[in-house]
Amino acid sequence: MAGKVWEQGDQLGGWFRKKSINFVNKCLFFNRKTSGDTLELVEESLDINLLNNTVRLKFQNCIVLPGGVHVSEIQNHVIILILTNQTVHRLLLPHPSRMYRSELVIESQMQSVFTDIGKVDFRDPCNSQLIPAVPGLSSNSTTSAAWLSNDGEALFALPSASGGIFVLKLPPYDIPGTVSVVELKQSSVMQRLLIGWMPTAIRGDQGLSDRPFALAVHCVEHDAFIFALCQDHKLRMWSYKDQMCLMAADMLEYVPTFKDLRLTAGTGHKLRLAYSPSMGLYIGVYMHAPKQGQFCIFQLVSTENNRYSLDHISSLFTSQETLIDFAITSTDIWAMWHDAENQTVVKYINYEHNAAGQWNSVFMHSLPEEEIILRDDQDPREMYLQNLFTPGRFIKAALCKALQIFCRGTERNLDLSWSDLKKEVTLAVESELQGSVTEYEFSQEEFRNLQQEFWCKFYACCLQYQEALSHPLALHLNPHTNMVCLLKKGYLSFLVPSSLVDHLYLLPDENLLAEDEAAISDDVDVARDVMCLIKCLRLIGESITVDMSAVMEMSCYNLQSPEKAAEQILEDLITIDVPQTIVELFFQEVARKHIISHLFSQPKAPLSQTGLNWPEMITAEAYPPSHPGAQKFTFLICSLTSCLCKFANMQESLRT
Repeated sequence: MAGKVWEQGDQLGGWFRKKSINFVNKCLFFNRKTSGDTLELVEESLDINLLNNTVRLKFQNCIVLPGGVHVSEIQNHVIILILTNQTVHRLLLPHPSRMYRSELVIESQMQSVFTDIGKVDFRDPCNSQLIPAVPGLSSNSTTSAAWLSNDGEALFALPSASGGIFVLKLPPYDIPGTVSVVELKQSSVMQRLLIGWMPTAIRGDQGLSDRPFALAVHCVEHDAFIFALCQDHKLRMWSYKDQMCLMAADMLEYVPTFKDLRLTAGTGHKLRLAYSPSMGLYIGVYMHAPKQGQFCIFQLVSTENNRYSLDHISSLFTSQETLIDFAITSTDIWAMWHDAENQTVVKYINYEHNAAGQWNSVFMHSLPEEEIILRDDQDPREMYLQNLFTPGRFIKAALCKALQIFCRGTERNLDLSWSDLKKEVTLAVESELQGSVTEYEFSQEEFRNLQQEFWCKFYACCLQYQEALSHPLALHLNPHTNMVCLLKKGYLSFLVPSSLVDHLYLLPDENLLAEDEAAISDDVDVARDVMCLIKCLRLIGESITVDMSAVMEMSCYNLQSPEKAAEQILEDLITIDVPQTIVELFFQEVARKHIISHLFSQPKAPLSQTGLNWPEMITAEAYPPSHPGAQKFTFLICSLTSCLCKFANMQESLRT
């Protein structure tokens, strides 16, 4: 699977290839960043490192419009359509499958599709045109859309001040021609049916404007349906082929209390589409209200005489304050908000089979630790480098930006491999350290403190950039696989499903208490036992100290057995734990050993010969990703749950 991902100011979007047979480009995507008149495109692969994979385009005296970048692929080319407030552009790039036809290509030879972009003539009139001056066509539109027709025409949609849609067309890339403009008017419905809608200026009323503020396009065989969410809270659909408005639906009919919304323009609403080959087209509308937002999901239904209507599937309410972005599939809604503390919250929900309206939380990857605690026997440089370059902790861009600041503008080549970047960071910090030394004699402790001070300063700088680049800006969903990506300011994160135990363990306390036991197991007793297990695991987690965590982390980092580290942690926990009741003392000294022996159906075997001990069971749960032994996780959970339940029953019997 390959694709493209892009960012436009604070708005992001994406594109994925339907399939990729060539082994070289099976996991490609593109990242795009825009700032004012600048568009940056980056091609990346999940399998290999690509050369010459970044290009920055600057459109002088122009601004790339929201929604104005679209990517399509044809047999021999990848085509990128770009719409600015004054121009339209079409970039023809070689298709990745045409670049590498041999499976003997080595990674060092992997060139990006942008390698020869310098040869592209951006002033070629076949692929670049000025937007003609047309009455009603605004140069500062807040929305737009672009698509490629089956005939190879590049099409761009912009809202009309009269409530219609302007469509700009470039002929196919191999046919000379100029850009043409057609306006899709609402009055075309009236001409066909003698009833319908006219632009506000013609009606002469003082109601809300029917100007579109959100556009989306769905391509069919030889046509394109253009959906527009308008300021008067209506969703309209045009056929580009027939140049007709085929449908208009009032979204306020699906809002329980809409009197206040009727008087205000719906500029805070959002529109999304999702297509399923088997189920058809789904339309998601977010209705923004001051106190409570609402998601409405519809399915497009074709009626007679080339007319269309909406089948209302679901309405879901949310009290989250600021919706940043959302995406839909044929079954789910994925949404991203900023809460009252300006923290990013991502949740999802199945809109067809969730009568309770309960959203599922997405557990976000946390930032690295703000402070690194060093023991007296640890070298500051070694420990800070280990934390900075542990895979998945810091991105390369954050380290490079911090290095630039730390070196105070010194010219350095920052297009480096990870190993070379590590050498550059070490050299920079050590140089700053040596440059600050004014005395020739230091005690070992004084030098160590000074060394820690400089490494701490550089680490804080890295942490600051990591936090800035980790700020989520939008969601992107692969329509072919339903894989969800979180688009951040500096990189892309993939959301992966979590296991049931991970999900329960990471839930906030209030959500854990409200968790539906039926979703855990059909057996009520098993569900309650699992909940009991999760609570016990949380208690264990609360008892783990920083030093204990460091022991496990170092053991995994050095590829040592995590079971040994867990056994040491358990011994430390038992040492510092003082039994408060006779039951706890009995369990610690006697019952635990007999229960474990019984689990293996070896009641007469010596405890030293049993196949599993308590530390191993705790380790398998606390650190499941760290060792292949996690495959036995299901059995261990059942075993540990049985122990805990027996122990709980013993306590209850003694109390009564």
